[in-house]
Amino acid sequence: MQIKTLVFCLSLSVGVIAQQGQSVDYWLTTADQTALLQAHKTSWQSSATTNHQPTIVIDEQQRYQSIDGFGYTLTGGSAKLIFQLPAQQRKELLTELFSSKGNGIGISYLRISVGASDLDANVFTYDDPPKGETDFTLKHFGLGQNLEDLIPVLKEIITIQPNIKILATPWTAPVWMKTNQSSIGGKLKPDCYEVYAQYLVKYLQTMKGLGIRIDAITPQNEPLNPKNNPSLDMQAEEQANFIADHLGPAFQKASIKTKIVLYDHNCDRPDYPISILNNAKAKSFINGSAFHLYGGDIKALSTVHDAHPDKDLYFTEQWVGGPSNFAGDFGWHIKNVVIGSMRNWSKNALEWNLAADALYQPHTPGGCTNCLGALTIEKNKVSRNVAYYIIGQASKFVPAGSVRIASSLPANLPNVAFKRPDGKTVLLVFNEAATKQDVQIKAKGKTLTANLPAGAAASFVW
Repeated sequence: MQIKTLVFCLSLSVGVIAQQGQSVDYWLTTADQTALLQAHKTSWQSSATTNHQPTIVIDEQQRYQSIDGFGYTLTGGSAKLIFQLPAQQRKELLTELFSSKGNGIGISYLRISVGASDLDANVFTYDDPPKGETDFTLKHFGLGQNLEDLIPVLKEIITIQPNIKILATPWTAPVWMKTNQSSIGGKLKPDCYEVYAQYLVKYLQTMKGLGIRIDAITPQNEPLNPKNNPSLDMQAEEQANFIADHLGPAFQKASIKTKIVLYDHNCDRPDYPISILNNAKAKSFINGSAFHLYGGDIKALSTVHDAHPDKDLYFTEQWVGGPSNFAGDFGWHIKNVVIGSMRNWSKNALEWNLAADALYQPHTPGGCTNCLGALTIEKNKVSRNVAYYIIGQASKFVPAGSVRIASSLPANLPNVAFKRPDGKTVLLVFNEAATKQDVQIKAKGKTLTANLPAGAAASFVW
């Protein structure tokens, strides 16, 4: 992994300005990229300082949601680019991505598409009979081209990270199930609700048979966006009926344990998931709700949590548009996607596309034309982009099973803290001020005084 190891002057380093004490490790990424997940050591002071620096107070006794993980969408295009790498290089790259040891960033959660997403080279589903025909018995069902790269890459990932959690999302139903017979827009025909539920059951059973366990599934990606290719229009009442009367019962009958997570769209419509969860029958089959942040405010997750605190929340997608402004993208995503989602009850935080080439390909006709991958892969050359460091700043240090704990919020220092399964504490803090800023971190009667450069994020582990 290409992590820079420059020596900073004291004014740009995060460190203790007092006596030596118990060692604390931290990793720093700066807006100017002079530090990219750069490792440092510092130490606690045994007593509080007497200055007036802003203070982040950690309270381990106040606990919130457990964490399922951090990661990306492994699109079909991502898998294709990764799989074409030479075997040894591919193994080294996947180890870097999915192991937390050494230079690894410890990705613990992936989202994949059921059939094609808009970041596949072409549109397909798992049941595409000849044009004009239907297939209510699903005799044409098959994973098709995903067997060529996505499935092999997933199997390699599982050998590195056996406990990886995977969420699956369809971008469209097969076109013969749709009112407009097109991959773009249209609705699911009422007489196809049951066969579509069976289609998803068959998908989960087939993946399980290949050794790939799907932890959760959403019925539809961005159900209020019928303009993408592929896409499907699914209003809240339709999704409620589909889950309550078809998908939920089909899962129950087939003993499917995969979680049903609804919505999977923007934070500007918390009424969509709330209205479905208000349907008692649908709610009985639902684990939680998923969100993106192309519209609305990340606090919408808390709005849904407050309405239905017994259901989980997930943050499943946010893109970086290319070409990237590293400082601006890093800061916005760290503050909103990672820290913001966690402080608003999300169990995960996912950036969008894991990999694309230098021309932001592959993508479908009408799909995203400038989605920047966390990685850019050109033949055998791999470059790491801003989303790599956005997720790495959390995934490397906060494994699945960690629990969010309370931390105070001084001005210009958004942050989030966790207690890990191994008993260690992690604090991720971002300096959104325009200048470097001193900060105190207080935990269990000890104080750490630190200086954060403007636009920098640091992950402290103790």
